[in-house]
Amino acid sequence: MTSQTLNIPTADQIRRAPKVLLHDHLDGGLRPGTIIEIARQTGYDGLPETEPDKLGIWFREAADSGSLERYLETFAHTCAVMQTREALVRVAAECAEDLAEDGVVYAEVRYAPEQHLEQGLTLEEVVEAVNQGFREGERRARESGHRIRVGALLTAMRHAARALEIAELANRYRDSGVVGFDIAGAEAGFPPTRHLDAFEYLKRENNHFTIHAGEAFGLPSIWQALQWCGADRLGHGVRIIDDIDVADDGTITLGRLAAYVRDKRIPLEMCPTSNLQTGAADSYAEHPIGLLRRLHFRATVNTDNRLMSGTSMSREFELLTETFGYTLDDMQWFTVNAMKSAFIPFDERLAMINDVIKPGYAELKSEWLFRQTAATSGSTTDLG
Repeated sequence: MTSQTLNIPTADQIRRAPKVLLHDHLDGGLRPGTIIEIARQTGYDGLPETEPDKLGIWFREAADSGSLERYLETFAHTCAVMQTREALVRVAAECAEDLAEDGVVYAEVRYAPEQHLEQGLTLEEVVEAVNQGFREGERRARESGHRIRVGALLTAMRHAARALEIAELANRYRDSGVVGFDIAGAEAGFPPTRHLDAFEYLKRENNHFTIHAGEAFGLPSIWQALQWCGADRLGHGVRIIDDIDVADDGTITLGRLAAYVRDKRIPLEMCPTSNLQTGAADSYAEHPIGLLRRLHFRATVNTDNRLMSGTSMSREFELLTETFGYTLDDMQWFTVNAMKSAFIPFDERLAMINDVIKPGYAELKSEWLFRQTAATSGSTTDLG
């Protein structure tokens, strides 16, 4: 569909459009001011900057290295201030508020409970604190005129040996705010097959899980995540592009793995800005999401780490709109893809699509058509 049919959305329309976020790290989305305040309260003196604006810039510049390993080093500071119940409740509540303010109506936010035990919290206390924070953030969002539902994904670190323990924790809290499981961390040298016992356990329990795969490492990472581990979704998955050949004449040929991912509708949790920072893509124009959208893969748009990438869902869509000329129809396509792929029951996903997402985009499209009609007729009517 061209911009003559449905115009490219404005920044304001992108912000107001209902959005769905599947790949966002709690420890990658803190407000700089919150980091500084908690650091003062807890006596953490390792911050590189003590003014919010400067600290935000530091995180973005430190993360913008082209290396996944260097990118991951920035989390030492955020995790350092997320070691008490009060801090976790605050960070989770602010996360929900910030996402709702940005037009996100459903989010799955992930974190690794094992990284928040340094001051004596148990794994259960970490999960319960984060869940409390998400509920508080949802309540504050409602009071501000926004709606959002946040589900937690419990992450195990792929270089550690607690995956089964975290998977069991995710299963224990699956009806209390936790919607699934994930593994994260450096891919090279730490294949997901090291944690097969966790994945086998989750499958026996009919639980959901996603795996970071195909970000810094290539097709073998994706193949293992799907065929050995049985992942429901792929965290990033950008390197699936390595199995797609585009000939000089424009002919496109999918390899066996790429065809499998498309045919099976495997959701790809793509994070364009983050992928540029970690070297998984060279530019927005060259990001695989453009081709994958054209080929109708189950691609979704995500933030990954809002602090480190200096981003939001609105900013990601603005950049994609500027790069690929995406319209409101394209935004709705990505959003429905994400909602279809969420780890909540089918009827609840369907209700979100039919009662929230589609009406939201229909209203924005009607608004655009009204403006077009007014512009064509020479009217100076202002919608406000």
